[in-house]
Amino acid sequence: MTTDQILAAFPRLSALVVGDICLDRWCTYDPATAEPSRETGIPRIGVVATEVTPGAGGTVANNLASLGIGRVAVLGAAGDDGFGYELKLALTERGISPDLLVVSSAISTFTYTKLLNSETGEEDRPRVDFIRTQPLPEPVEREIIDRLRAAAAGYDVLLVSDQAETSHGGVVTPRVRDALGEIASENPGKIVWVDSRMRSHLFRGAILKPNEREAAEACAATVGRTDYQALRQHTGAKLMFVTKGSSGVVVVDESGEHLVPTVAVGRPVDICGAGDSFSAGASIALAASGSAHDAARFGNLVASITIMKKGTGSASPDEVRKADEHTRH
Repeated sequence: MTTDQILAAFPRLSALVVGDICLDRWCTYDPATAEPSRETGIPRIGVVATEVTPGAGGTVANNLASLGIGRVAVLGAAGDDGFGYELKLALTERGISPDLLVVSSAISTFTYTKLLNSETGEEDRPRVDFIRTQPLPEPVEREIIDRLRAAAAGYDVLLVSDQAETSHGGVVTPRVRDALGEIASENPGKIVWVDSRMRSHLFRGAILKPNEREAAEACAATVGRTDYQALRQHTGAKLMFVTKGSSGVVVVDESGEHLVPTVAVGRPVDICGAGDSFSAGASIALAASGSAHDAARFGNLVASITIMKKGTGSASPDEVRKADEHTRH
């Protein structure tokens, strides 16, 4: 399918992003206000402006909404706190339904706080992250699984965002993984797309999207060597997309491995969120076209746009069309 044909199908499609739905808080501080505290003598960081955006799986959802997908929702866990309120508002403002979020006072909202220098516009201070290091409470986990099972049939694509880098993981617990595997097995035509930083090798029957390092680590954990085909077979994955930055993406299927080159760009502005934007574009393009090659090509187009924007940017249909025209001239 052509890029225009893929884009034309998007308003008829729906996507549910499952997993770690986080809040990004972009806090601009003024270095001129850094006078020391009277009590401790430690210079303060004086925040003068704050912008909030959906992060982690929320970035994937934002990319889907920006591409014009007909219906986009998220399923994860948030605290009954101020950050949780900001997260739901940020999602709603972007046309993303937060109704499936499980809100609980037993947890806090996973939040990234990024400090930007007002004079340079650069992020030049350590990030302040509000994280969870304890396992997900069992009642929250049970409610997530119940909502997942009830909602899955209503979406063309399930995108799994497993980004927590702790031994316990985040929202995508072993039981949630099992539920996703069962949904994939019971619905062979449904796209269950998994992007996991540390646990790709533990999913079953899904489509995997690791980057090159994540794929190597998953291979080492399962077969003791870097062998993409062996990893695909071990997990029962229908397809695997291994992103390799500026080199493109390797599509792994029953017939072998196929490199789909990426779009050549100048000097990237910010590669943060490139994998999320690729996942959004490629997964929904796969639903529209049924072609792994077309999906990889479309995902590359989307990522080539977002890496030229500060922060976790997104791509509009018009921007995708222009990027596609550029590759053909």
